[in-house]
Amino acid sequence: MNLQDAKKYLFAWIKVISTVLMTGAIALESWNLYAGLTHLPVPSSLTPVFWVERFAVSAHLIEGAIAACFAASRNKLPLQYGTYTFFVGTVGLLELFAKADPE
Repeated sequence: MNLQDAKKYLFAWIKVISTVLMTGAIALESWNLYAGLTHLPVPSSLTPVFWVERFAVSAHLIEGAIAACFAASRNKLPLQYGTYTFFVGTVGLLELFAKADPE
């Protein structure tokens, strides 16, 4: 297995894991919001998890916005590629900028 194949394999796993974790982060934040609105108790032991989750979602949101801004220059649909990059993270940006410059 050469380096290029290893990179593709690693990127594929990162995409799957990142998508699952981001979906879980959105579900966790939705549950926290629902619990706050309905006055349900939230275990205080989850506070560090919420902070990590919020940081990750914020970072992915910034990456998605950057991808959406540059997607049109790479002949991609901005909203679609921004959403893709939001879920897969930095890998989406690396793929976007690894493409050959448009003519």
